[in-house]
Amino acid sequence: MGLFTRRRHDRKSRCGVAGRPALVILAFAVTACRPATESPKPLGTPGEWLEFEGSWNAAGSRSTISLGAERRGSVLDLTGTMLLAGPKRPGLGFRSEVIALVDSDTGLVGRSVWTDERGDQVFSELQGEGTAERNRITGKFLGGTGRYAGATGSYEFSWQWVMEAEDGTIHGRAIELKGRVLPGPAGVPK
Repeated sequence: MGLFTRRRHDRKSRCGVAGRPALVILAFAVTACRPATESPKPLGTPGEWLEFEGSWNAAGSRSTISLGAERRGSVLDLTGTMLLAGPKRPGLGFRSEVIALVDSDTGLVGRSVWTDERGDQVFSELQGEGTAERNRITGKFLGGTGRYAGATGSYEFSWQWVMEAEDGTIHGRAIELKGRVLPGPAGVPK
């Protein structure tokens, strides 16, 4: 019986008093290795335009109808990712969604939603030539939610199809994406 008590006592002293520094060190190590939590940063100062450029890749579907011998109408439904660069960019990464109507003769009209890592969204309308010869597309910001509420500005890009399957599945990317945004009141420091 004394042996059992002694072992229990030895274990207690090893894990209790002697083990505390090891537990403290382990706690510091775990805390140091966790990602830092960062409070949401404001988008800029009042009246300051935030310029950006970046990359945008998307995949989805296209449904097409014939509008005569040489003319086509299409409905696009795309989802993708966008990464922005620049010292005053409005955010680093966004999930993007686009719906658009394309006429091979008259161009493209669409809408887009960008969602950042916090769930805040920025809305825009798209318009462009969208034809095979000229595919320059412009976007106009229509505000958003959270820190993008009231945001205005514009962006532009050319679209390049990377893959088109017979079933309407498409993959593409933006070329020369660049723009600028003026934050609304929610995006500036108080």
